[in-house]
Amino acid sequence: MKLHLVDGTYELFRAHFGAPPKKAPDGREVGATLGFLRSMLLLLSDPNVTHVAVAFDHVIESFRNDLYPGYKTASGVDPNLLAQFGLAEEAAAALGLTVWSMVEFEADDAIAAAVAKFKKVKSIEQIVICSVDKDLAQMVDGDRVVCWDRRREVVLNEQGVIEKFGVPPESIPDYLALVGDSADGYPGIRGWGAKSTSTVLAKFKHIESIPKEAKKLPLALGRATTLVENLQQNYKDALLYRQLSTLRTDVPLTEKLDDLQWRGAHPRLKMFCAELGEERIPQRITRWR
Repeated sequence: MKLHLVDGTYELFRAHFGAPPKKAPDGREVGATLGFLRSMLLLLSDPNVTHVAVAFDHVIESFRNDLYPGYKTASGVDPNLLAQFGLAEEAAAALGLTVWSMVEFEADDAIAAAVAKFKKVKSIEQIVICSVDKDLAQMVDGDRVVCWDRRREVVLNEQGVIEKFGVPPESIPDYLALVGDSADGYPGIRGWGAKSTSTVLAKFKHIESIPKEAKKLPLALGRATTLVENLQQNYKDALLYRQLSTLRTDVPLTEKLDDLQWRGAHPRLKMFCAELGEERIPQRITRWR
């Protein structure tokens, strides 16, 4: 069997920008929530999808905002989308899915914690992380734990991570720390682009192992000198950025594997969809509790 771990926040954002807007009878914008529901129904239509959990950022801010003031916030996010965060969680729960609603942590942390908790369970053939978030690439492990871009139908195993980023999964936090991640709001270290970073980390793996002597880097001496100087001048920042990009695996998840089995939608989903002005979705569901 496979365990599918869904990045609900990403799915909601994807639906917001991809699905047509729609207002509920009471005037609320609900298009993203309905798009999210349709996406989950499509996922569940695959007979190989039996055990599923969905993680959400109940609020965008997390403990990382206390570590770094520039970390991503809800500022600039469409209010019509923000207003649907709780609604999407309600939709997922009504559909019968296990929901992890994150406040202190992020959805990615919940997924990372689930990977750490379940990947040694022998009955699980593969854990499939349904997300395109770069941070989650650090959780990939051989062919046993993979990332799946459902929109593009691309599966990223460990070799795929190396081909995409130039480094193995264990070096992804270091890679993002040096290159930066505009989506999360930290800039990286000046001069450390994707190519030079992957070249250096492919050899040294982690920031602490990068030599202070420029001649030891597998780059032209002038380039290497500049990078070493920039890293040493901003070394504490680099370690902070890596802390931001390192996913937490200590999120308290109480569910057992059996709790993640999808057993059908709850009857309340019919009323939920009716309140949103969409009564066709329940007609597509063949399994009810």
